[in-house]
Amino acid sequence: MPAPTNRFKARLKAGDHLIGCWMSFAEGITAEIMGTAGFDWLVIDGEHSPNDLRSIRDQLVALAASDAEPVVRVPIGETWMIKQVLDLGAQTVLVPMVETKDQAEALVRACRYPPFGTRGVGAAAARATRFGAISDYVTTADDQTCLLVQVESRAGIAALDDILSVDGVDGVFIGPADLSTDMGFQGKSTAPEVQEVIRGAIARIAAAGKAPGILGTEDTVTEGYRDMGAQFLAVGIDVLWLARAARAAAAKWKA
Repeated sequence: MPAPTNRFKARLKAGDHLIGCWMSFAEGITAEIMGTAGFDWLVIDGEHSPNDLRSIRDQLVALAASDAEPVVRVPIGETWMIKQVLDLGAQTVLVPMVETKDQAEALVRACRYPPFGTRGVGAAAARATRFGAISDYVTTADDQTCLLVQVESRAGIAALDDILSVDGVDGVFIGPADLSTDMGFQGKSTAPEVQEVIRGAIARIAAAGKAPGILGTEDTVTEGYRDMGAQFLAVGIDVLWLARAARAAAAKWKA
């Protein structure tokens, strides 16, 4: 039995435009709720949310019955972290703060088994193989693993063409918040100078045959990213949606 087909990766290759959302609660129950919403993909955020291996696993389990494809963002591009989330059953990994071709190449190797990579061979008792039930996992998993790298600094933008030349990088995600801050526009990702860099980056990513992605948290900005050509587009963050709705309800009824 081969590794399951990664529908997210297949749809990116087919040129589909996919709508997703960030998940920051780090809880299985909220992931299960989000899985019913109709998104194409959902990010389990291990960088800025209080996730650990167990909470990531719980959310992967919660999303298994939904049509939404899970994307796991690791805190940093360390080989051992990538190995652990892949063994948990993640098939799409998002890595923040990628700034060089060497980094991108190392990440590709971390996602692949030897002789093509450095991923440790130990998933026989892990969720990725359905605890040993997927007999051909090691020989088929590489083809179903999707690597997304985040470019979110001036150094990353400068090295973008080199990063795009790396075989095995399936998509490049632009991080507006970090990029704008690094450019000197703290909290102002909509500054014209920042938006122009983002526009150019999305065009370069698409021209290289990779999938461009980005996150927007305000509708008008998100619509702009869609029009720029973002192929996998996150349209919000679950925690922010709850916070805004709760505050609006409290203000309405207290008034």
